[in-house]
Formats: sequence, C-alpha cells, structure tokens
Amino acid sequence: MTIESVELREIRLPLVRFFETSFGRTTTRRIVLVRVAVGDRTGWGEVTCGEAPLYNHETPETAWHVLRDFLIPWSLQQAWESASRLAARFRPIRGHEMAKAALENALWDVEAQQRGWPLSRLIGGTLEEIPCGVSIGIQESIPELLDQIERELAAGYQRIKVKIKPGWDVEPLEQIRARFPRIALSVDANSAYTLADLPHLKTFDRFGLLMIEQPLHWNDILDHARLQREISTPVCLDESIHNADDARKAIEAGACQIINIKLGRVGGMTSAREVHDVCRARKIPVWCGGMLESGVGRAHNIALSTLPGFTLPGDVSASRRYWTQDIIDPEVTVTPRGTIRVPPTPGLGYTPNLERIEKLTVRKERFGR
Repeated sequence: MTIESVELREIRLPLVRFFETSFGRTTTRRIVLVRVAVGDRTGWGEVTCGEAPLYNHETPETAWHVLRDFLIPWSLQQAWESASRLAARFRPIRGHEMAKAALENALWDVEAQQRGWPLSRLIGGTLEEIPCGVSIGIQESIPELLDQIERELAAGYQRIKVKIKPGWDVEPLEQIRARFPRIALSVDANSAYTLADLPHLKTFDRFGLLMIEQPLHWNDILDHARLQREISTPVCLDESIHNADDARKAIEAGACQIINIKLGRVGGMTSAREVHDVCRARKIPVWCGGMLESGVGRAHNIALSTLPGFTLPGDVSASRRYWTQDIIDPEVTVTPRGTIRVPPTPGLGYTPNLERIEKLTVRKERFGR
C-alpha cells in the first residue's frame, strides 16, 4: 500500500449532555480526524485524546504536531505491506500512542477495503454482535444518576459503569444497589484514590461490583497489586496498560483481574491485538473502553470488540447517547437486547459524512508525495 496523501482535520463536536469524571467536566469534544488516501481507497482514523493532558499526556495540539512533523512524513516514505508494518515503523517514537493509532487505524481501514473484508474479519474478530455497556459520568445529584441508569437499562444495555471520586462513591453506590440490586455494575475512579484510601476502598466489596477500574495512580502496577490482595472486588487496569508488556507485568504481579483495552491508549490496532493475545493466553478477560469518540473512533472500537477475548460488555454504545448527529452514516445503534450488530461491509462498515464533517471543521492540513 502506497499512501498518496494524508489529511488532518480538527472538528468541534458538542455533547448532548456534559460528561464528568474525576478529571473534570467535558461539554464539547475537540477531535482530530485522519484521512488516508491509497489509490481509489480512503481510510479514516481518530485521535481519541482529551482536550487537556489529564487522562494521558496527549492533547489535540500535541497529536497534530507529532502527526504533521513525524508520523505522516514517515508514512509517506515507502509502500507498506500491511497496516501492522506501519505500526512497527512508529515504535521508535516514545509515547504519543493516540496520534500513532489514528494514522495506523486509518490504514487498517484501507487494507480491509482492498481485501473486500470487514475490518473485524481482517483483525481476526469472530463476533457478529458485540455486547454493550454504558459509562455514566458524575451527575448533579444522586436522583439524576438513578434516573439515567433507569433509562440506560430500559434501552437494553447489559452493564452500567459509573464514574466515582472521593466524596461521590459510597452514597451513590448504596442508592444504586438499593434500587437496582441485581444489575451488572462497575465503577471507574480514573486514578482518584491512593493506598491511603485502602480502608475506604475495602468497603466497596459489599456492593457486588463487576470491577473497580483504575482506582490508583495512572501509571502504577505495584500499588494496584497491593490493593487487589486486600479487596475481593476485581481490579481493572486502564491507564496503566500501554502495551502488551505492561499487560504481562500487571498480570504476573497480580495487579488486576480484568484489563480495559482502548485503541488510542495502546497505540492502535496492532498493539491492541497484542494486548488482547497476552490477556487471553492468561485467561484475563478484556473489554473495550471509550473516550467519547465520534463515529469514526466508535466504528474502530466495534471492530476491536469482535476479538474472542472481549468477553465483557464494553463502553461502545449508541451515537445518540453523545451526539445530536454523528459524523458517520448510518449512526451506531444498539439493539433492544443491548448489542451492536457488526457491519458486514468492507472496511469500517460506516461511511464518514463529509458534508457534516466539513461544517464541523475548524482547521485542516493536507500532506502528499
């Protein structure tokens, strides 16, 4: 595959409703899209970083810089046998996984189109439908939280995950369990606690949680291992896992019983498959986390979630939960039983709406041979 041109675009996409975590509140997403042209094929990828360097070190500005000045020039230097070869070329650059993922994943889209296969099949996926959960941010009040959970359950979602932080944890969980005693329930702390909070974190065991996600420092394994020895609730690692070697070390240290795989965080589809394979070989279940993606990133997440090790419902949910209008056709929808049907058409299976994207674009830049 010879990449003839790469286009970067930044779009601004307002959320239907604010989304709040321990990092803060988001109302509008700044999203960098990557479009790759190979012959008569066009592939799309998405930089999934936040607006500020809070989840990880990346921002739209750093991603634009690394793509423009390093990744795109490297991608134009030669033909590529496969998208995974491009991923190998990017590995000398330390960090910047979300920038790498956007360009690599766009080439995966092209490769799948060239073969006439759905992207899910190209990466080795086996599922034709994926189970879906939802991630619910911190709300203005507990009654609002309970009402939102009620709506998501009525929509069919199979797992509810709620964001927590010190001061917004035990009381919401008590009321959730009082109203919904049997639902599959997870919590996500986004590194809001420390080992000094261990006595407090132990009290979470009484809520029968599916998991507690990333309770401690974003780059930690050892303290999570200590925590997992002290609590019965399964620890799920997110921010701590950047590649397959991190996953191996965390599992061997006993730091977690579950791992969340995010395409952007681990650097793209090639690395995500490697993390998946490490976990599957060690019987550690994985699931696909979300980063408030547009339809482009959501479509890649759907394909990833078809791999056989993704046995838990992920954060891959319907477009309308986040956007008045998504940037793909058709939009992502969820069945009444809480699943997404995997598109059988070549590539992503969804078509970027160029007219809609153009209206949302605040800057763009094109690079060619």
